[in-house]
Amino acid sequence: MSAQAALITGGATRLGRHFAEALASAGYDIALHVNSSRQEADEVAEGIRASGRDCEVFSCNFLSNAAEDDLGGLVQRVKARFPHLNVLVNSASAYEPAPIAETELAMLETQFRVNMFTPLLLTRHFADAVNEGRVVNIIDNKVAYHQYPYAAYLLSKKSLADMTRMAALEFSPRLRVNGIAPGVVLPASQRTSDYIQWRIEGIPADRQGHPDHLVQALHYLLDNAFVVGQILFVDGGESINLEGRHSENYPG
Repeated sequence: MSAQAALITGGATRLGRHFAEALASAGYDIALHVNSSRQEADEVAEGIRASGRDCEVFSCNFLSNAAEDDLGGLVQRVKARFPHLNVLVNSASAYEPAPIAETELAMLETQFRVNMFTPLLLTRHFADAVNEGRVVNIIDNKVAYHQYPYAAYLLSKKSLADMTRMAALEFSPRLRVNGIAPGVVLPASQRTSDYIQWRIEGIPADRQGHPDHLVQALHYLLDNAFVVGQILFVDGGESINLEGRHSENYPG
């Protein structure tokens, strides 16, 4: 494998960490973006270096007043450190539930800045910095639904899905842009076992996912040169479970 490097946002925790460690195992050097999880990021970087790959932690606050300039600077710093940069994984995410009736401007701004504006601008700067490359945006299988209790979050992720397709058109063939929409893989820590089991009952595969399923999807999107502008749902079929109400399931 020729030298390759990946910038992974939110790479210190949860799915971002799995992606970073998996790509390091596949031979990539890793630029690990972090905001507040510096201790975790240093631990991940140390482990990647111990495995024989290069890794450096890059700090950037996506909610700062100078965020747009900071994002360009982030890509420039990564490119200077890893001239062979050719992968961007937009994994950082902000989540706060609230229905439209309880959604305020500040919540909208936070969710959209982290979940949509930042991936868009990073993709733009990445396109300026590399001759060719691949972008993978981490979305959410909830984009298949209209779950208004998560209004700001879900609207930002739906926008990210559309941006993924637009960017794929604009930057092809030099960049291949795709997305992954995870299902029940790493639920929030406050979710109970009863809740997880209830969710599983709505999944055709009748099981909870594992981070390895998402890693496999990432490798597929990175390696298959004929896949462009796709949102790969890795959710056991949950997002297609949209039978709806009809005469044959009417309980009356």
